[in-house]
Amino acid sequence: MPKLFRWCRWNSATFLATLAAAVALVTGAGVALANSATGGAQAANSASAKAVSASTTTSGIAPAMSCSGVAQLDLAAAVPGVPFEITSATELAASTNTLGNWAACDVKGVIAPQLHFEIKLPETGWQANYLQVGCGGLCGNTNVTSAPASTGCVPLTTGAFAVASSDEGHYQGGGLFSTDPTLRADFGYKSDHELVQAAKAIVKQYYGQAATHSYFDGCSQGGHQALTEAQRYPTDFDGIIAGAPANNFTALNTFSHAWTAQSVYLNGGPATITNADLADLHKAVLKGCGAPADGIIADPLSCTWDPGTIQCKPGQTSTSDAYCLTADQVTTLRRIYAGPTDERGQLLYPGYQLRGSELNWAGIITPATATGASGDISFVRETLRYQIFDSPQPTLTYKDIKFTAAYYKKVMRPVEGMYDATDPDLTAFKKAGGKLILWHGLGDQHIPSVGTMAYYKAVEKAVGGEAATMSFARLFLLPGVAHCGGGQGPDTFDALTAITDWVTRGDAPDSLTTKSVDSSGNTTISRPVYPFPYYAKNTTGGPATDASSYTPVKSTAEATLKLDWLGSFRSGYETVGNWVGGKWVVTKGKN
Repeated sequence: MPKLFRWCRWNSATFLATLAAAVALVTGAGVALANSATGGAQAANSASAKAVSASTTTSGIAPAMSCSGVAQLDLAAAVPGVPFEITSATELAASTNTLGNWAACDVKGVIAPQLHFEIKLPETGWQANYLQVGCGGLCGNTNVTSAPASTGCVPLTTGAFAVASSDEGHYQGGGLFSTDPTLRADFGYKSDHELVQAAKAIVKQYYGQAATHSYFDGCSQGGHQALTEAQRYPTDFDGIIAGAPANNFTALNTFSHAWTAQSVYLNGGPATITNADLADLHKAVLKGCGAPADGIIADPLSCTWDPGTIQCKPGQTSTSDAYCLTADQVTTLRRIYAGPTDERGQLLYPGYQLRGSELNWAGIITPATATGASGDISFVRETLRYQIFDSPQPTLTYKDIKFTAAYYKKVMRPVEGMYDATDPDLTAFKKAGGKLILWHGLGDQHIPSVGTMAYYKAVEKAVGGEAATMSFARLFLLPGVAHCGGGQGPDTFDALTAITDWVTRGDAPDSLTTKSVDSSGNTTISRPVYPFPYYAKNTTGGPATDASSYTPVKSTAEATLKLDWLGSFRSGYETVGNWVGGKWVVTKGKN
């Protein structure tokens, strides 16, 4: 899961996205999606976006001490059970701050044993807000600019937030760190909980008062971190943004990625599908799914196009004018669209690639050449060798994965409580007043968005239904958008303003506006996205590039989604435990 972030651009200097305006009132399953003609309380732009709490002023809260003084603070005992030290505190000029045009005290430190963190503390404009951001892949570095749904957005550019991140306890990009039980736990679930406590202690010292509201924003592994916080530590954050979450970490990085790899490299041979096939394949999919002229499939879950319909006839050879598939290619594609299953047909990961995502497969699912390697191969290798067994298995590869119920239990049971954030019972987070925005690109080539849909439906079941869930959590699906950005659909938006408005004013986001922005900062496409299970459809006949042309339509495929998944989402399932004698012992849930 590489780090791919590009968000909220308004022009070459700043980024901005707004919530949708002027959409019709739609009621379905007891849930109303409505906006006024001007967007009402949901509207957000560079002049009106508000993320400050009622107790602060627009001029901001000034620091109570110098930046140089922060480096001298002895806070080793400030948070019981979380020993940490500040290693440096330096002045950061506004002109060199990549988060926005505000001067900051850039604080770096370490939480025992080796969890490195960084906090940017605004010297002006602080509105008593704290934002913690996640990372991508297997982490391994601190990057406070990796706020995928927040970077460059108002009010982040004004210094309203103190912003922090960590390396999740290790400084290597691969999985070797997981051979150490302590570092494995830091990555699996502990690091963000420890960071938020340490960071809040530093914030309180620097400003002479505590942060009023706290938020988390992350995509991919960052989305995994976000859901870990909501499930395990429901009072850490008031608002959480979880993008394309890798929350089903173990099954994703073993069964899902290995399945696509074994599907592409059938029987261990050369790749049946390469990057060169994707453009023609995608055209065939768009035609088979009845995509509109803009080439964006808004409701891909409803498309069941079969690649066998374009299999080459006897003696036929595929050409650019008459693209067709070999029998092996048909097998490969059917497997990719179906997802990993065991000997009884049960899914071993709650997801699969959706039709329309093909152009995003290059380099990840498909290699450049038939004898080249795909990204999926490396994803599986790191997890399989270093993260899921009691001792390193340096010779294992994706070819060693067995798609059986017995192998699933062998892989999953020992460590899923360590790495995974799949508990759907968010009752404690809801009771604490927490708000959650989930989002996922429907063209995601790394983490199939179906898994996030399935998780959201499990949350609905756990907390009392659709209306009860939408009172504190909403899922937005972005057509055509790849993993954490990119792809064919508009991918810039502002979830930070949406979550802060929800937390501070009770304004739940009934829609978000996604945009495509050219190199000059001009918006070329705007399109609304609505809470699951609704999607945007051009019902007015207006321009496909204009958000005002769209209204919400309920997706039958999304609303009725059911997955026959071996793991299933169960409330309280293996979410808490401890390392005992070198093994993870579950203390909550059942085996």
